[in-house]
Amino acid sequence: MNEKIIIAGLELPDMNIDYAMDELKSLAVANNMDVVDQVTQKLDRPNAATYFGKGKVDDLIQAATALEVDTIVLNDELSPSQLGNLEKETNLHFVDRTGLILEIFANRAHSREAKLQVELAKLQYQLPRLRTSSTQRLDQQTAGNTGGGFTNRGSGETKLELNRRTIRNKITHINKELKEMSTSSDIQRQQRDKKDIPSVALVGYTNTGKSTTMNGLVRLYGRNDEKQVFEKDMLFATLDTSVRKLVFPDQKELILSDTVGFVSKLPHQLVKAFRSTLAEAAKADLLVQVVDISDPHYREMMQTTEDTLNEIGVTDIPMVYAFNKADLAGVAYPTLDGNQLTYSAKQLQSLEMITALIKKQVFKNYVEAKFLIPFDEGQVVDFLNGNADVKETNYTELGTEITAELKERDYNRLSRYVVQK
Repeated sequence: MNEKIIIAGLELPDMNIDYAMDELKSLAVANNMDVVDQVTQKLDRPNAATYFGKGKVDDLIQAATALEVDTIVLNDELSPSQLGNLEKETNLHFVDRTGLILEIFANRAHSREAKLQVELAKLQYQLPRLRTSSTQRLDQQTAGNTGGGFTNRGSGETKLELNRRTIRNKITHINKELKEMSTSSDIQRQQRDKKDIPSVALVGYTNTGKSTTMNGLVRLYGRNDEKQVFEKDMLFATLDTSVRKLVFPDQKELILSDTVGFVSKLPHQLVKAFRSTLAEAAKADLLVQVVDISDPHYREMMQTTEDTLNEIGVTDIPMVYAFNKADLAGVAYPTLDGNQLTYSAKQLQSLEMITALIKKQVFKNYVEAKFLIPFDEGQVVDFLNGNADVKETNYTELGTEITAELKERDYNRLSRYVVQK
């Protein structure tokens, strides 16, 4: 049975409280919680001691008592003292927004890298929130008066100091292991770069349909050994960046990655921890921002995506916008307006249109030309058939005449065979 909770938050100046609380509720549901009530308060700034004002704290106690709820989930990250004061005054358990998202990520992490990244973020979150009596000492040696009237407390350390040292040691160890994993991923990306294969990253808010879009494209253009990625209608269904190779009928190929979804006020500990995971986006030739156009708050979600990309240093990369779930929004699809596509990831025609949009962006350096290859240089013909989009082949007295579209680099290498561009 899911835990019953109350969600609560502050309506601060220039914020959309309805959007914020809807999102908080979705996060709670994603963490298998049952939201039975919602409490908000309009303030210019959070109360430094208890986040809420005194009257609203009393309201929370009354609501929790009436609904038999022990846990309150808050819409902001609170300071350790604010959480401590609230729990002391109410005898209730409080989970702030950061703590909630960390719980969700901990439950969703599957790969070794994702688990380490979440553990790192949790430790960084816990470190300033440790609360232990400063007078408690471990391995403490206490001597009686020694004539001088001094008490020798020895080299003991408080439980708080020991816990902090333990956490810092864990953080150091995890950072070292993640750095090794990051180096391995960098090598794989460098190997792909050497092959001159363009990369495309799907980015966007969580649960907009990135994984559904990727699976649709993998079914159409993936190699036989390419596996589908996990998809489910919930926030943060997957935390791992999935990378797949797509090969199109015209011999063009690209690397497609599906990155972890974003959410507003994503904890900075997680942003930092997942920076290596999001490196696929940082190194991409093209970003496809997938947007759930059926959500009334989709514009705020787009802004969250832009803000998060800026925070992790993903800038100056070309981006196209893919407005997904048009079937749920009741708008015409698939339609294309410049670099903006309205589509449904579950429709074949939509997938073909997003493919065309992506290919138009990443294969701009392709050249179409007519080649004349002597009959005794069959290896050149084989190369064009295997690495270019061959439009037409004719056999003449002088050799094989091929019209093909190919990479500019390959065109330059075979320029001596060109008879018409």
